[in-house]
Amino acid sequence: MRYLSTRDVSGSLHTFSDILLAGLADDGGLYVPEYYPNIDTAQLDHWRVLLGTDGYAAVAADILRLFAPELADLEGICARAYNDSVFATPQIVPVSELHDGLWLAHLSEGPSAAFKDLAMQFLGQAFESELSRRGEVLNILGATSGDTGSSAEYAMLGRRGIRVFMLTPAGRMTPFQQAQMYSIQDPAIVNIAVDGVFDDCQDLVKAVSNDLEFKAAHHIGAVNSINWARVAAQVVYYTVGYLRVRPALGSADPVSFCVPTGNFGNILAGHVARQMGVPISKLILATNENNVLDEFFRTGVYRVRAATDVHATSSPSMDISKASNFERFIFDLFHHDAAKVRELFGDQLATQGYFDISMTAEFAAIPERYGFVSGSSTHADRLQAIRSVWETDAVMIDPHTADGVTVARRGRYPGPVIVTETALPVKFADTIEEALGRLPETPSRFAGIENLPRRVIDIPNDVEVLRKLIAAAT
Repeated sequence: MRYLSTRDVSGSLHTFSDILLAGLADDGGLYVPEYYPNIDTAQLDHWRVLLGTDGYAAVAADILRLFAPELADLEGICARAYNDSVFATPQIVPVSELHDGLWLAHLSEGPSAAFKDLAMQFLGQAFESELSRRGEVLNILGATSGDTGSSAEYAMLGRRGIRVFMLTPAGRMTPFQQAQMYSIQDPAIVNIAVDGVFDDCQDLVKAVSNDLEFKAAHHIGAVNSINWARVAAQVVYYTVGYLRVRPALGSADPVSFCVPTGNFGNILAGHVARQMGVPISKLILATNENNVLDEFFRTGVYRVRAATDVHATSSPSMDISKASNFERFIFDLFHHDAAKVRELFGDQLATQGYFDISMTAEFAAIPERYGFVSGSSTHADRLQAIRSVWETDAVMIDPHTADGVTVARRGRYPGPVIVTETALPVKFADTIEEALGRLPETPSRFAGIENLPRRVIDIPNDVEVLRKLIAAAT
């Protein structure tokens, strides 16, 4: 398996180990595999048996070997990443059925109580293993709208040869999300609050990563989902989610997934799983009021919003208007045409703030060929979904998962619909209290976290200031 950049017209190929540490490609594109592995019913049957006998880690190693055949100690990496000393349940990703036939894939059983733990725990182990093999160090530069930061920092904490610089939009995360990150006192974890929105943080990460001389001199790597390894690790839970629901089907019929998403990384992994052959009928994309992606799948127009037009919502991890991983899907949509991707993302988007492919055959083929449909929800919708799931199923869901439940309930989709849970409700206590009149329970490991001392650096939205900060620390 080799990898290429979405913007490299020459089609140069790279190994998984190289792109693991590189993050963003040197030409500003994103790395993708040259092809998706094909799996069949026999392979799914094998994974179903393996899941029952050896568990999630064994299935993860089997799937990830398709993407990273040369990665040393892959079985050990997965065993250390996915076990019940790291996650709250030995199942790692349990599923449960709601009264109306929806299913929940519980993705938030990890150390930071967010779905991103499932990729980050793998990434932390893989980084440490590969850096040790090479005798190198890595300075990770990332941006978070809420959950990526804490998941990354918890996964990288104490890893040999790794330092983390994590950008956050000042004042845009919940108090709990801030406390999870800012209370970490390890000097190898550097939290940076940017005067701006998440898109500004993401732009700063890309600006530094595109400065190839600085990137090389300071060993800059990526932990956001611009890093392909995160997407590959997320393919695992789509496969496992299907395998756990499959016995209820009585057959190998497909399921649909409803995915709350802002940066397109989570649902992109579902797209990859579907392209590989996991029986997925529909990929139902759910957004909040920041509905850039919903607008695209309805109209064919991808229109980035200005920072002043990005709404601060009660599902803040999706308050995003520039979906980094969307470029990977467009690369697939246009049959790996890097020149087309350069035209759309490098020219049209940069100069006019949008591109329009509504009249192309490729856009017309999306529903049938790729299974994407979409919808959005509002604050009132989220409150109602939280309230109804609690009243009918005694299950408390967070606001992002509520976006997914709302959108999933609006459509009539074939087969069971699995909503991918985003985080535990404790991260969004104010919204839960507004919906239910009570606060969510705080897991014992987070007791008192909001009262701990904080360590964070405030900076303006200025790439030069960020460069100087990184250079001084490394």
